[in-house]
Amino acid sequence: MTSKGRVTIREVAERAGVSMATVSRVLSGNYPVPASTRARVLRAARDLDYVANAHARALVGGGRKMVAVVLRQVTSPFYAQVAEGVEAEAASRGWLCLVGTTGGDPGRELEFVQLMREEGARLVILVGGVVEDDAYRERVAHYAQALAASGARLVLCGRPAPDPDIPALVVEFDNEAGARAITGHLLSAGHRRIVFLGGLPGNTALDARVAGYRAALAEHGLGPEAAHVVDCGLGRAAGHRAMTELLKGDKDVRAPFTAVFAGDDMVAAGALRAIADAGLRVPQDISVVGYNDIPLAEDFNPPLTTVRTPAEELGRAAVRIALRDTEHAAGAHHLLGTHIVVRDSVQPPPPGA
Repeated sequence: MTSKGRVTIREVAERAGVSMATVSRVLSGNYPVPASTRARVLRAARDLDYVANAHARALVGGGRKMVAVVLRQVTSPFYAQVAEGVEAEAASRGWLCLVGTTGGDPGRELEFVQLMREEGARLVILVGGVVEDDAYRERVAHYAQALAASGARLVLCGRPAPDPDIPALVVEFDNEAGARAITGHLLSAGHRRIVFLGGLPGNTALDARVAGYRAALAEHGLGPEAAHVVDCGLGRAAGHRAMTELLKGDKDVRAPFTAVFAGDDMVAAGALRAIADAGLRVPQDISVVGYNDIPLAEDFNPPLTTVRTPAEELGRAAVRIALRDTEHAAGAHHLLGTHIVVRDSVQPPPPGA
């Protein structure tokens, strides 16, 4: 994808060897056109990456202000809260909000972004941490340039930009600082053997949390060997499975642990269940902390000490800042803070531990 301006209907007509009126008829779908001509026009439009002018379409009553939010899933409390924030901010401005889910499929993500371009969405918001590989960097650069060429804007919400020069806005929170603070909370309670449960190498959000965990250990005079990261990924099932293995005496555990830092609150939920199934108690035997402060965290048994991430405000800010900072075409970055919520899942390690 080049950085040239919007492809015009005239260019599509020239590529297809037909008149602009014929291209218009094919793209509108409201007039009978021979199948061979239709195929030729659609092929030319696809080859040129043509997107209909949403502003022109609006002049004839075919468009409205619209923001699209693209999530991995809506069953995750964190994703749902971000989407709720996007929708609330969009609604307050009289905008329509559309939500799409990808299940982590890059092909589905591409299809949804392209559809939103065609429908004239002014903002397309991609939410959540990702594995930042070459394919991701190329894909996001294409999205940003293609949206900018059609008068729209890409917003990366809770994930960094792969290149500061692409025309995208980044709105995220400080994962590393939050992880450093919650690990420091465990260390201040006297814990020195702390497992990080929920790593996923390459994932931008979790890598930052692991970095914060390691930094806190170092700040308290513990060497690199004190860190133990279990790369089990996210979700309640992953947390339950990984904690069950640890409590069986997994050979990779170098020393007994007294505390668990779960990569998010759903991993913590699984860990709490596994600890209870093993006949142990939280926090009397093992302390547990989480990340995100989902609404159910205070109803866990015991109520979970965790890091509150401003999920709904993240969604609101993505819309608000994107509409306010329209002059910043590339490299705009906004960082929201986090803080610890102290509940009942942490106490000093048991005597003799």
